[in-house]
Order: sequence, then C-alpha cells, then structure tokens
Amino acid sequence: MVSIARDGEWGSDTLTRAVEQLRLYKAAELLIDDQIAPKRAAVLICLFEAAGEIRVILTKRAISLSTHSGEVALPGGKRDESDANDAATAVREAYEEIGLEPASIQVVASLEPFLSKHFLRVTPVVAILPDAQSFVPCCNQAEVESLFDAPLEMFLRDEKHRSEQHNRCGGSYMLHYFELEYQGNKYVIWGLTAAILIRAASIVFQRPPEFEEFCPDFRSIHRYLVKQIAMKSS
Repeated sequence: MVSIARDGEWGSDTLTRAVEQLRLYKAAELLIDDQIAPKRAAVLICLFEAAGEIRVILTKRAISLSTHSGEVALPGGKRDESDANDAATAVREAYEEIGLEPASIQVVASLEPFLSKHFLRVTPVVAILPDAQSFVPCCNQAEVESLFDAPLEMFLRDEKHRSEQHNRCGGSYMLHYFELEYQGNKYVIWGLTAAILIRAASIVFQRPPEFEEFCPDFRSIHRYLVKQIAMKSS
C-alpha cells in the first residue's frame, strides 16, 4: 500500500519547505493520446536530507539489460495491471529494484508525465524518505548495478552541465547532461532522467535553472505524430 503523508512527519524544516512547494504544484497534462503513447510507466523521485541538503536516490542500470543498459536512472518501470495508480507503480518498482520499503517513504506529489524516446508515458512520483539512516539498500543485481545519490540542486546549476540540441518529430529541444563524482565513481545523468530532475528541482527550489531548459513541445509532437499516422493509413 502506498503511504500518503501527513503534516509534521518530515523531521526537518528543509524537507518541510520542499513538501510545501511540491503540494502547491499543479501538474499539467501530457497532451498525447493513447493511440500514440498507450504504455505507461512511473519513476520515483525519492528525496531525503543529508547535512542540510536535499538529495535524490539514483541507480545505474545493469549492463545486461536490453534497454538503457548502464545508464543512470530513477527507480521505476512500466505499470502492472495490479497497480492502482502511478504512485503504486513507482513505489513497487523502487522496492523491487533497490529494496526501498514502501512503509519507509511518504508520497507527496506527482509531476506531469514525460514522453520517452520510445513513446512511453512516464510519470514522476515524488516521495520523502524522512529517516534516510534506516534505509539499507538491497539492489536487484539483474536490474541495478549500483545505487548512489545526488544533490537535487545540482540540476539547476550550470556547473558540470552541458547540453546538445536535438530534433524530434519536427521540433527541436535540448538534451541535458550532468556529471557527478560519488565515492570515487563517475556518473553521467542525462536524457529523460535529467529532464525530470530539472523540473523537480525547479519546483522544490522555486527558481529556473541557470541554463536554457528548452523542453520538447509535446503539443507539436502530438500534431506531427497524428499527421504521420493519418498519412500511413490513407
């Protein structure tokens, strides 16, 4: 069962302020119909505090996986028929991948869905881990090579950030990359995961990134794909 948070459970003013901003946020709808993106997935943005800093849990996917092997990702995956909603999907997947007990976290918000390059509708679900010291990771080695965490605010800073302009479905957008060194290991957080964390950090810290975000225009993508489908069927 997904745990829904009550007031006064965060353990710090830093997390309390973050939760307040997340609860005020009104997620927009993804204007892509089910014909174009019929499959759904959810990822968990699990936030905790360490030394007064808000951090987010990330994984490096196993090299043996058929898709996105070796890439940095948020815990998550495709929705099962038994999942009641996006939060249930994200929480279940986090438990299966890294052993994050559902009872140890509190779900506080869901952000607007993102569209993956494989046209998967991905909804970020934000949860708080009030007692990070109690979390003992247990990674599913078939899916996760390693587990680490990063400061959420880094996704608003231009330091250790670069971007590339890409074209997709008749439009342009920026693909963002962030470099992180953690306990002697180097990671690159990029693509959909980076885009999701830029959005989450903008909400929590109530300011835009120091760089141009230039997100995909999903309305234009939708119009382009509808036109392509109509041309193929005519």
